[in-house]
Amino acid sequence: MKLYRFLSGPDDSSFCHKVTAALNKGWHLFGSPTYAYDKQTKSMRCGQAVVKDIEGQEYGPNTKLSDW
Repeated sequence: MKLYRFLSGPDDSSFCHKVTAALNKGWHLFGSPTYAYDKQTKSMRCGQAVVKDIEGQEYGPNTKLSDW
C-alpha cells in the first residue's frame, strides 16, 4: 500500500523535527513545502506532504497513518 500524510505546524523548529522524524521512519517528501499565514493565530504555518510504500499490507479506512 502507499500511504500519504500531510504534516503541518508552526514556523519553528518543532515543524522541522516533525518532518525529520517522518523521514527517519522511512517516509519520503512528496511535492513542495507550503507556507501560509494563519489569520486566527497571527502566525506563519508550514506544511509538507510525505508518502511511504508498505509491502504486504492492505489499506483500509481504519489504517492509522501514525503507526507507520
